[in-house]
Amino acid sequence: MPELSVVVHGPNTQDHLTGLLDSLAARPLPDTEVVVAAVGDWARETAGRHTPHVQVLPLPDGTSGAAARTAGAARATGRWLHFVNAKDGLPPDSTRTVAERLAELADTVDVLLLDHLRSTWRSSGLPSADGPLLARAGRAELALDDAAYLLRLTPLLGTRVLRAGFWRAHEEQLTTDDEPHAALAALLLADRVAALPHIAHEDRRLRSATLPPVTPEQRYALVDRYESLLDLARDRPAVYTVLYEIMVRDCLRTFTRGGMPEDVAREFFHRASVAALRRRPDGHRRPAGPEGIRRSLLEEGAYGKYRAFQTANRARRAVRSTVRAGRRRLGAQVRDQQYRSALRRPVDPRLAVFAAYWNRGVACNPAAIAAKLAELAPHIHPVWVVTAENAALLPPGTDHVVPGTRRYWETLATAAYLVNNVNFPNDLVKRPDAVHLQTHHGTPLKRMGVDQMPFPAAAQGLNFAALLERVDKWDYSLSANSHTTRMWETAYPSRYMSLDYGYPRNDVYYTAGADDIRAVRARLGIAPGRRAVLYAPTHRDYEAGWTPRLDLAALADRLGEDTVLLVRGHYFYAGSASPLTGLRRSGRIVDVSSYDPVEELCLAADALVTDYSSIMFDYANLDRPIVVHADDWETYRTTRGVYFDLMAEAPGPVARTQDELTGILTTDAWRDDSAAKERAAFRRRFCEYDDGRAAERVVRRVFLGQDEASLPPVIPVGERTPAPAPQEAV
Repeated sequence: MPELSVVVHGPNTQDHLTGLLDSLAARPLPDTEVVVAAVGDWARETAGRHTPHVQVLPLPDGTSGAAARTAGAARATGRWLHFVNAKDGLPPDSTRTVAERLAELADTVDVLLLDHLRSTWRSSGLPSADGPLLARAGRAELALDDAAYLLRLTPLLGTRVLRAGFWRAHEEQLTTDDEPHAALAALLLADRVAALPHIAHEDRRLRSATLPPVTPEQRYALVDRYESLLDLARDRPAVYTVLYEIMVRDCLRTFTRGGMPEDVAREFFHRASVAALRRRPDGHRRPAGPEGIRRSLLEEGAYGKYRAFQTANRARRAVRSTVRAGRRRLGAQVRDQQYRSALRRPVDPRLAVFAAYWNRGVACNPAAIAAKLAELAPHIHPVWVVTAENAALLPPGTDHVVPGTRRYWETLATAAYLVNNVNFPNDLVKRPDAVHLQTHHGTPLKRMGVDQMPFPAAAQGLNFAALLERVDKWDYSLSANSHTTRMWETAYPSRYMSLDYGYPRNDVYYTAGADDIRAVRARLGIAPGRRAVLYAPTHRDYEAGWTPRLDLAALADRLGEDTVLLVRGHYFYAGSASPLTGLRRSGRIVDVSSYDPVEELCLAADALVTDYSSIMFDYANLDRPIVVHADDWETYRTTRGVYFDLMAEAPGPVARTQDELTGILTTDAWRDDSAAKERAAFRRRFCEYDDGRAAERVVRRVFLGQDEASLPPVIPVGERTPAPAPQEAV
């Protein structure tokens, strides 16, 4: 009996089935079977081209989705069933990840919940909103009564893997063409569920114009769906209440956005009203504000009043929008006048503006340059751009301006030097006698700039025309290696000069001494002699929030008392709830997501574990072990785009699973001769210009105007001495 049966079902809509089966055939798994319930000739012919990798069950045109699923399940022999619509997709290697998670589960679990991507005809690889809920569930086996929030997951059957015995026991209740009904019913009927907070399904939304028109009866069926589901939850108060909330929300959303004819809308509202009143839990309280009013009117069946309320709300929003727009125009006019007035003043050759990471504070390459500027050119005054909420965190005595203020625009207008590792605002006027230095903040593995255009998940929300207008204002672009210089030329095509000087933030990896390393480790609470492993994963464009891709508690247990895990989440997730909250006090897992500067964490760590983060290029300067955990490399490469194959050119051993990572870290594989050879090749390529004097070269060239020949030459990689390792600093 195979562990997993992937049951692909349906017609070959828009030839999506071909890509789905190609991806499965490219990476066949020994303990997984693929059954294709092929509806129609095109699906049958397509599936036939993929034998013997798949079993083909031909079904006639017009076979419903429910019937195709049932037929496929009857043919399947696996312990678990993953139903995948033929129009949908499976991200590369996701089936392997699912199978590994299933192998860990006991027979007491009926449903495994997955995260997913969303794609439409115009964009692909968009994140779902399910990640934080799945992260909250963790890896424990749960009863729905204790985790009713899981009902709020997107109701897709493709994100539920069902135990085959569970499917057979409830086949009649789960066999329906209403897929959301089946997805929710699977949760309600399960004794216990488990989560896999990784991307393992792609939900492809077809253009509505290619689908049959929605009939009135299909509209009304939404209410019937929740009526029957609430019957399943009748004696489960917590579950019932959440499901009722979902019903009311979906009914109001469908009524508001459905674009129904008047007679259909009136009947839908009536049916939803009856259900909302009849099914309302005892003691249930409506929310406050406009949402509470909407629900009250729905329960009253007050169709006319609800329409009037909608009209009044639209009018109020229009008025507020007009007022806000007027205020914005007035504020913009005042700001523009102030800025234009300041632009008429002479440029101040003694004034430099610094910013980093969207005005978060004193950090990264700009911070290292500013520090060296104070040493070599103290006559130039630095002013930092910092948001109001981060101003309180600045080092004492740091001169700063808050974006949008009068002094902010005056400073931007008159500064002779503009230094940033991301972007200044589009409205910035680049004066001919001012110098704009773009320092960047990492070596690119992932696609950047205009190279993101073919990757919608990465490019969503980007205005490439505005990006290039900002790039055209650069005078200098800083680079740490030849690879980066070439990639910046493709990602940011313009006439700037590349400064192949190294990244100033990495100077500390050659200037820090044993005392510095002991002091950092003491601040972090790392006792002498203990191994510190820094785990620093990167952001994923296709995930809604940060979901740790490792069971950190289990990893810490396996590594033992002598190892401390320093866990640093990506700064993109600084405003969201940390999934590490319950682990912080264990002593062996330290959440360092808010610790700055990150360079100190690298100095404190005996080894780095990362995935695709640019931190690996910086940490390589220390010539300490690096382990790559790449459980979703194929998905990342496909949705984000990369400049080279990290799997073939990694800085050390590569783990594709948690077990592999644990095996590397509990043996000498993390620091053996093979790892050292891989790291040496990586250092030669990517630490090319980093030698401890990058900031000095920048200040002498950009701020003091010295020519290239007078700058400190770059020391070859083999002749450099990095900061001592922690065991050497003891």
